[in-house]
Amino acid sequence: MRGNTATGHQPVRASTAAFVGTMIEWYDFYIYATAAALVFGKLFFPSATGFYGTLAALGTFAVGFFARPLGGVIFGHIGDKIGRKKSLVITLVMMGTVTVLIGLLPTYASIGVWAPVLLILLRIVQGIAVGGEWGGAVLMAGEHSPDRAKRTFFASFAQLGSPAGLILSMLMFKLVTSLDDEAFLAWGWRVPFLFSAVLLVVGFVIRLSVNESPDFLAEKQAQAQRARPAQAPLAQVLRGAPRLLALAVGANVLGIAGFYFTNTFMIAYTTQYAGLSRAVILDCLLVVSIMQFFITPLAAYIASRVGNLRFLGATALASIFTPYVMFNLVDQGSLTSITLGVGVAVLFMGAYYAVIAGYVSDSFPTGIRYTGISLAYQLSGAIFGGLTPLLGTVLAENFKGQWWPLAVLFSAISLLSLVSVLLLGNAGQRTEHFQLKDQQA
Repeated sequence: MRGNTATGHQPVRASTAAFVGTMIEWYDFYIYATAAALVFGKLFFPSATGFYGTLAALGTFAVGFFARPLGGVIFGHIGDKIGRKKSLVITLVMMGTVTVLIGLLPTYASIGVWAPVLLILLRIVQGIAVGGEWGGAVLMAGEHSPDRAKRTFFASFAQLGSPAGLILSMLMFKLVTSLDDEAFLAWGWRVPFLFSAVLLVVGFVIRLSVNESPDFLAEKQAQAQRARPAQAPLAQVLRGAPRLLALAVGANVLGIAGFYFTNTFMIAYTTQYAGLSRAVILDCLLVVSIMQFFITPLAAYIASRVGNLRFLGATALASIFTPYVMFNLVDQGSLTSITLGVGVAVLFMGAYYAVIAGYVSDSFPTGIRYTGISLAYQLSGAIFGGLTPLLGTVLAENFKGQWWPLAVLFSAISLLSLVSVLLLGNAGQRTEHFQLKDQQA
């Protein structure tokens, strides 16, 4: 009886662990993004002032995205071959440790060129850790679901960690940006990074309390009964369904690139090109993040009622038009108008992001699911997520006083995801097609 009770509690425990773990991981990632937009240009690239300093700092942000596919491959292999739980514990420890080290890193004024070099190296390790985190968290929550029909809803708790991590990072930066500029540049920016040590301990304890995924255990048992050894998960994904992988990459673009457009690029845009104070945009993003936090489970619930594909198609379509509303309101310059503008974009984009994880995870069979969804998500992040703030900054610099090129960029992001998610079709047909090609191989 005691064992059954423990097993019965596992879906809730797994969802909670996925939420808390991804909240910590994304907190670490977002404080880097915020610091890159606000201070890293001055502290680590002082010779590149203004536009070029910001571009250099955001370039280190992009480097983390380029490292994420490697993390997806490494930890996808561990998660598919050795276990989801082991992979997730390793990524959490890596991420927390690196974030604390960034908080202790000397600046250019202290050690010269070694400061940006070490920052980039730590950023690469951080990107590798995040690359393995997301897929495992989604699977641990979704695969513990007591009912396959509820898998998208349970998987959304991993997505819930993203706005929660952003809220926590915004609160921390709101505290330290209240300092005068001298104190903020001297030591204030380090506080959010060092606080990660506390979160690391909490997340580690919670993750250890969750059992291994039942889907993974069943798959390992089935593999043990097969006559021939299974190929490496990466080889199975690349040879078995390259078109499926490409569509999964495209389907993730809106949730990744769109998010970094509103939550990273908009910090630089509003403070450097719209003449707003950093306190105003951080207050705006805090309110919008709280809104997204509540949108996430609601969107997952609605999608379970109306159908995932229909819901994703509708929200991606709406996102094509939201940037024009956003920039019109942002140009008015008040906290209320900026919050409403960014909120409109995040409303539909956040709803899409809540559902896409469960939808894409059903694209791949259990044996290669961790590798498949991690590679798709992280390739999408590397190609589109890391480059979006950079491209936005270049457009803003070359079209000063005009926001329409930025709105077109956001529309293109939304259109790409709309087309990709529609082409993916229903989950059953996608998995069936993959398994058939795998058997033929």
